[in-house]
Amino acid sequence: MLILLALQPVCLLYTRAVMESAAAETARLMTTTTAEDDDLKEFTRRRLAAVPNVSIFHAGGPLSWDIELGRAGAGGVSSVSVSGEVKPLPVIGAFAQAMGGTAEGGYVELKVDVSYQSRPEW
Repeated sequence: MLILLALQPVCLLYTRAVMESAAAETARLMTTTTAEDDDLKEFTRRRLAAVPNVSIFHAGGPLSWDIELGRAGAGGVSSVSVSGEVKPLPVIGAFAQAMGGTAEGGYVELKVDVSYQSRPEW
C-alpha cells in the first residue's frame, strides 16, 4: 500500500517535467522560426513521446495531448500550453474523487503553461 502511495506522485512529477520541458523548447523555437503551427505541435508531440503510454503517466495515446500555441506579438512573448489526462491508481483515485479533483471517467488533468520572452527588456 505504501509503495502505491509513493508511485503515483513520482509518475505525475515525471510527466509534468517532460511536459514543461517540451513546452519550453517549443516556446523558444517559436521565437526563432516561421514554421507552421502544425509543425510546432508535431515538434512538441515528439518531445512528449518520452512519457510512457501507460495510464498512470498519460492516458489516451500520443495524439490525445492538447497543445495550444500563442505566437509572439508586439510584446515578444511566445506561449505554449500542454495538457493531458492521467488515470490515478485506485488508492489515490479515491482521494481525488472525494476532493472533487477528477473529471468524468476518474481522470485527473495535468496542465503546463510556459511563456518565453523573445526580446530583452533593454
